[in-house]
Amino acid sequence: MDSVFRASRMPTPELAPRRTDGGRAPQERALELTILMPCLNEAETVGTCVRKARGFLERTGIAGEVVVADNGSADGSQQLATAAGARVVPIARRGYGSALLGGIEAARGRFVIMADADDSYDFSRLDGFVDSLRAGNTMVIGHRFRGGIKPGAMPLLHRYLGNPVLSFVGRLFFAAPIGDFHCGLRGIERSAALELRLRSRGMEFASEMIVKATLAGWRIAEVPTVLSPDGRSRAPHLRTWRDGWRHLRFLLMMSPRWLMLYPGVLLVCVGTAAELIILRGPVVIDGVGFDIHTMLYAAGATVLGMQLMLFALVGRTIGVMKDVLPMTAALARFLRHFTLERGIALGLSLALGGLGLAVFSVVSWAHARLAALDPVTMMRVAIPSVTLMITGSEIVFASFLLGFIDLSAGRSDDS
Repeated sequence: MDSVFRASRMPTPELAPRRTDGGRAPQERALELTILMPCLNEAETVGTCVRKARGFLERTGIAGEVVVADNGSADGSQQLATAAGARVVPIARRGYGSALLGGIEAARGRFVIMADADDSYDFSRLDGFVDSLRAGNTMVIGHRFRGGIKPGAMPLLHRYLGNPVLSFVGRLFFAAPIGDFHCGLRGIERSAALELRLRSRGMEFASEMIVKATLAGWRIAEVPTVLSPDGRSRAPHLRTWRDGWRHLRFLLMMSPRWLMLYPGVLLVCVGTAAELIILRGPVVIDGVGFDIHTMLYAAGATVLGMQLMLFALVGRTIGVMKDVLPMTAALARFLRHFTLERGIALGLSLALGGLGLAVFSVVSWAHARLAALDPVTMMRVAIPSVTLMITGSEIVFASFLLGFIDLSAGRSDDS
């Protein structure tokens, strides 16, 4: 049975302005299904994959086509694919994502089911994907850990570290309950996919598709899928550490909350609490003392945390402006009430509070006739003073930075 979920977020105009034609003339949209295969030097397997896909269309009676998005093969893959019954679309720009983007653009079917042309997925058994798409799901993703991974089909590092960790991060950051983020066998509704404005050119395209589909409110289903060892003798194009980092980097950049906001809030809370606790004197816990040295590090945490929070705010705003990230209710409320003057007022209030503590220190020094003061006592005043002045200044300049950003230029008036 399929496991189906609907993303909890509402459809986001910033991510998915609706199109009605899918980019093609009516006569070119008569097919129901396009089976798409990205290809780069897959002469050993592409013919087999195309024949299996053609056999599936013939067995089920589905009006469809097989498209091979060739990414510059130099081993005759194009001729072999054509001979097996595929339509070959040359994609000049290199990259896994580039090939799939070009193939989706060129597809003539209402639905597109895609997978690598290395014979690791069985193109003759796509019934579950078609049924799920026909049932109203906008995307259908294979789940290899439920369907089965045959011996030798997936490196142990990918099976027990890479895929589980990246899938967990994706579920945590975007509330997308998908068990296998990086399964290469997936189906989509073509017109909806074009609306996502997918941009990634490399392997991280797989993550981008799921993240943006989740943010856009797509209905997504999972289908158990069997992964077999690929049929080629050469090394795969996937590079474990490079492509793993590119997936993680994309997930982090698409979530300013988890990358900067939440760590920033944590640092500010912990740092401020530690400063306040030590402000009145040293703290001893189980024989371990915490004094002004701890207070200094706590002040550093507070300053860094404030900077991360401001970076998250600016980053999210720019993401909305560029139609990369959706507008959230919290950000919309903030932007409705934010003005440059209010930001300056808040920042100056904190900075002036810090300046007041600095003046108090100087007055105390003057009362002592500029003699040496107890450094421990004075640092309990100086550290909060510096913390307030720096964080206040950060807020002032971040307010100016937000003032430079014309958010309305990146979105419609009704978004």
